[in-house]
Amino acid sequence: MPHVDAQHGSPTRTRTHPFPDLLAPGIRLRPWDPRSEADVAAWLRGTTDPEFRRWNTPLRPVTDLEGARESLRSRAVQAVEGTSVSYCVTDAGTGTPLGHIGINAIEEDLRLARVGYWILPEARGRHVATRALALTTRWAFTNLGLHRIELGHALGHDASCRVAEQCGFRYEGTLRGAMFEAGRKDAFRDVHLHARLTTDPEPET
Repeated sequence: MPHVDAQHGSPTRTRTHPFPDLLAPGIRLRPWDPRSEADVAAWLRGTTDPEFRRWNTPLRPVTDLEGARESLRSRAVQAVEGTSVSYCVTDAGTGTPLGHIGINAIEEDLRLARVGYWILPEARGRHVATRALALTTRWAFTNLGLHRIELGHALGHDASCRVAEQCGFRYEGTLRGAMFEAGRKDAFRDVHLHARLTTDPEPET
């Protein structure tokens, strides 16, 4: 079971970074820093990676370093506002960025949110997404007081489907035309909806 290292979290837990670091075997989750050149470069690589773009069509695509920095600034603001939590997934030993995971669209009244993640190419195949999702989900239920977390992925994204199921996110159905087609905003594709409730049993990840 992942360990949430909230007691010994980020030493820079401030208004800019209002959430603690989280720790699980082999990985540490920390807030993204728009002032860090390394973080900006990792964000640009992740969001322009062909595999990411195959399954995601952002409303505001990131195309350069300045766009990546602005995207991270926007996420920092959302963290302060309490509408989103964005974590850089790093190697616990070296601090090297491995990917991203975020609790998004937090609806405090309904205790509802959505989770999204991506992993850099060199870190794939190491169960990084599974470990990060299990850790973040447990923390979100415990520390954010959420009741339900939804996870949606484009139909055919089998790797994301496996990660969701391994972390206890049950498949609930197919949402028709709920996501843009790859690289387009004039065509839509279906989405697999998974979700987990705080009352669901803890999976054996």
